[in-house]
Amino acid sequence: MNRLVTLFVAGFIALMLLSSTIFVVDQRRYAIVFALGQVKEVIAEPGLHFKLPPPFQNVIYLDKRILTLDTPDADRFITAEKKNILVDAFVKWQIADPRLYYVSFTGDESRARDRMSQIIKAALNDEITKRTVREVISGERARVMEAVREKVVAEAKEIGVGIVDVRLKRVDYIDQINNSVYERMRAERVRVANELRSTGAAESEQIRADADRQRTVIIAEAFRDAEKIKGDGDAKASAIYADSFGKNPEFAKYYRSLEAYRASFKDRSDVLVVDPSSEFFKYMKAPAAGR
Repeated sequence: MNRLVTLFVAGFIALMLLSSTIFVVDQRRYAIVFALGQVKEVIAEPGLHFKLPPPFQNVIYLDKRILTLDTPDADRFITAEKKNILVDAFVKWQIADPRLYYVSFTGDESRARDRMSQIIKAALNDEITKRTVREVISGERARVMEAVREKVVAEAKEIGVGIVDVRLKRVDYIDQINNSVYERMRAERVRVANELRSTGAAESEQIRADADRQRTVIIAEAFRDAEKIKGDGDAKASAIYADSFGKNPEFAKYYRSLEAYRASFKDRSDVLVVDPSSEFFKYMKAPAAGR
């Protein structure tokens, strides 16, 4: 019985020793093998591997995937014209040199993130302080990102980190500047609107004055043409009358008398006091009396 217990204990110890010498490396992680506290080997290939049991050798794992550094709050920077702006950036990074990364941060990802944040802020500060707000926001935004990326890549390499990408998510004014910018934009829009209104009013007056001038000219020309036509008509009528009256003077006298009657008795209320035997009523008498 004691022999069986001894064999069982020995087998259990042997199994424990064997299990402590085997470890599995996942495809998403690096494995660093330590021998008495010193880095002995870095394993990047996934699979089953062997080592000495503790305390002779130990294994720690580091994430091999692409990680994202994205701070929740934007950082404040000062431009070349001494204006404050808020810049929100994010970085895609991964462990490029596991050995150097571990030496730099002892495998603590939070410390690595803090260090990466400092590197990003320093690079952004170097580039933004050399440029104006307009250049940072629109004019040279791509150039700023490229310059920041180059600096971050160079410094991150020294701590075993590889930079995949650096992007500026948002570049904005602080609230105080935002208000002044909005007021300036509003004032500019109001100025442009007033300028357009005054220009429109001036053009409207010019168009109206030109239309009035054209109307006056058209009416004057029409009146001139009408008077000319009327004059031509009167001349033709006078010629016709003269020719007709020349052929028959008595008819002319008769026609003029009728015109005089028409003019004298135009209104029923008109009163004319004349001697009935006067020459005026010559053609209103009977033929015998008219002779």
